[in-house]
Order: sequence, then structure tokens, then C-alpha cells
Amino acid sequence: MTAPIRKIIHIDMDAFYASVEQRDDPDLRGKPVAVGGPSKRGVVAAASYEARAFGVRSAMPSVTAARKCPELVFVKPRFDVYKQVSRQIREIFARYTPLIEPLSLDEAYLDVTENLKDNPSATLIAREIRAQIFEETGLTASAGVSYNKFLAKIASDYRKPNGQFVITPDVGEAFVGELKVGKFHGVGPATAEKMNKLGIFTGADLRALPLDVLQRHFGKSGAWYYAISRGEDQRSVKPNRQRKSVGSETTFFDDLGDPAEIEDGVIAMLDDVWSHCQTGGFTGRTVTVKIKFADFQIITRSRSLAYPITARAQLEQTAISLVRGTYPLPKRVRLLGVTLSNLEQDEAPSPTPQLDLGLL
Repeated sequence: MTAPIRKIIHIDMDAFYASVEQRDDPDLRGKPVAVGGPSKRGVVAAASYEARAFGVRSAMPSVTAARKCPELVFVKPRFDVYKQVSRQIREIFARYTPLIEPLSLDEAYLDVTENLKDNPSATLIAREIRAQIFEETGLTASAGVSYNKFLAKIASDYRKPNGQFVITPDVGEAFVGELKVGKFHGVGPATAEKMNKLGIFTGADLRALPLDVLQRHFGKSGAWYYAISRGEDQRSVKPNRQRKSVGSETTFFDDLGDPAEIEDGVIAMLDDVWSHCQTGGFTGRTVTVKIKFADFQIITRSRSLAYPITARAQLEQTAISLVRGTYPLPKRVRLLGVTLSNLEQDEAPSPTPQLDLGLL
């Protein structure tokens, strides 16, 4: 029996934090906005599209952002507001399907193969959801529609902002073949560089290599690259998946050297980690800090507590303590990451039905 064709939507809010600020303060509309601190050691958490036009990006030091865009307006983050809006958006998703897999406050996968509206078209559902989000929150969202998660996520970037893109089963493999490997979700700059050195620049180049060659060069990830180069991804949308960890990491636009800059970078990521915990109802006992230096050397430091972390201040104190334990740092820092693991769920997840077939 032929496996049913799934209908997967990836919804991604457009410049979410910055767009919320522009919505709530009319004076910010149409202006370049950066969410984050304007101080010498501040880091941009999010940038509006007006700011992005000047080259301002998230994780960029605030001084660099201000230099690129002298009229940039800095706004202090309001994570309580972002979480409230995220819950509002999640309620819209739930009108269409119980199969919702949140990735962060501003993006999620939806399986609408069968759906609560009995609508056979995932394309129309995505359009309806985006319209409902705009009507009820005043914010725009982009969507990717495809037959698996990998392609749906890639598709959501193709019509940003405020658009959607569909990759159907008959074009999936060809679409991936033309895609540069650096655009693959899950292939970071270091892996893309390694692939390029092996002569792998596109999905077609990746597809040309046998599975054993990919496994030899990329270990366990080789099988994943083999599959996605053919447009294949069997992962299901898991609304109540058991998470092993919650983390956030950022590659900085300019390498960091000053300890205060590094600590500010860690603190900037803690809000993201803590938001994941609060949204998913998680607590955890093990904090890990990851530091990647300018030469790509990586070190990690971890600490496991006897009891779960239940306050953001406690998470910050532990993470900063771990960072300070690495001083003096021998080289400038390219990337920082913070992860909370040994998770416990505050609430038992409710069961959700398994759904099947349909077309895009």
C-alpha cells in the first residue's frame, strides 16, 4: 500500500519581537527598530525589516548595529508580551489541528493532513491561518507548505515577509537539488564549509554521494543528509514530544573578546531558553554553556543541580558562573550557547489522536 502524502505547514512570524513593538508603539512603525540594549556591550535580539535593510541582524553587537544604521531605535525586550501573543497565535493553530509542534515563540509545525475544518488544501489552510493571525494580532506571518517538515521549513523563507510558498511532492527532489547546502536547515556554517571542501555545494552534489561515503565524512548525520538530498524526511509533527533539552545558541556578527560582552551575550540567550521552558512547562537540573572560539575550537562547561531550576535568575546565576570559570579566555569568541537539560514536565501531556492522508 502506498504511504499517504502528508500535508505539513511551517508558520514563521515575521520579525516577531520587533513587529510586536512596532504594533504597540505607532511611533516605531516604518522605522528601523532593534530589540535589545543600546549599551556598548549590548546585543541585538531581533531587528525589524527596516533595520535589516541596513544590514542589522540578530546577535549583532549593538555598537555595530548603530554604526550600520545611525537612526536605529533600540527597544527593551518585553518577553511577557511576546509569550502572551505567542499563546494567542497557538490558539489560532488549534482551531485547525491538534498536531502542533512549537519550535519557539514565533514558529511551529502543523500537520493538517486531516484537520478540524475538513479542508483538503493545506495551501488554503495556511492562507486562512495567516489571515486570522493578522486580524486578531495585527501581525504578519509567513508559511511554508510541503509534504514533510524539512521542505516546509525551507519553503517558509521563500516569500518572507507576509507570504507563503508551496513545495509539492512532484518537485521536491528537484527543488532540493538546486538548493545550496548552506540553506539546508540543520547544516551550519562549519558543516557547509566542510561540504564545500569535499566538492559538495548543492543538494544535487550531496545526492551524488553514496550513503557510506556520507557516513564516513559526517558520522550519524550522513544518513540524514542522504535522505534530505532526495527530499525525504519521515519525521512526524510531535505536539507532545519528550524534549531532552532546551537551548539557544548564537553566532555573533563580530567575535567577542571582552568578558562583559560575553556575559551579556549569554544573558541575551537566557530569555529565549527561559521562554521555551515556560511555554512548554519544563524545568531542568543541568545547565551547559558552549563556547566556540574564532578558530572553531569548542569548549563546554556543565553543572547539575540537586533540584530543578524554577526561576530565571537561578538559571542566569548558574550560566554566568560557568562562563566565569573559563576565564581568562585564550581567544576571541565566535559563538555562545546555553542549554538546560535533565528536563521535567510540569504538567502531564494530554494524548492527541494520530491522523493520516491527504494532498497539498
